[in-house]
Amino acid sequence: MKIEVERGEPVTLVRLAGSVDGLTAPELERAIQAETEAGGTRFVLVLADVDYTSSAGLRVLLGATKDARARGGDVRLAAVREHVRKVLELSGFTGILKLYPDEAAARASFAG
Repeated sequence: MKIEVERGEPVTLVRLAGSVDGLTAPELERAIQAETEAGGTRFVLVLADVDYTSSAGLRVLLGATKDARARGGDVRLAAVREHVRKVLELSGFTGILKLYPDEAAARASFAG
């Protein structure tokens, strides 16, 4: 898995590529925690290049969302591929997480 982090105001952008599974989820968790510890509370995770997520990946998404919301922020998902979206839907995560068609829409959602 590849992780690119772009700090910005008011949003920290996290671009992911590859699979988010039991082997790679801890790396994602550490990256998001580092940004949270640096003061980040608003995150857009761009999943356009994520081809798979396991329950370990879902756990990281949920934990990051809870942490961000506890600090007055949130996590938004952008450009989620159809097969990853189905995993999110089947697990009930689309009722918890906010999904947007692209990065621009996800960024703009924090403006309101």
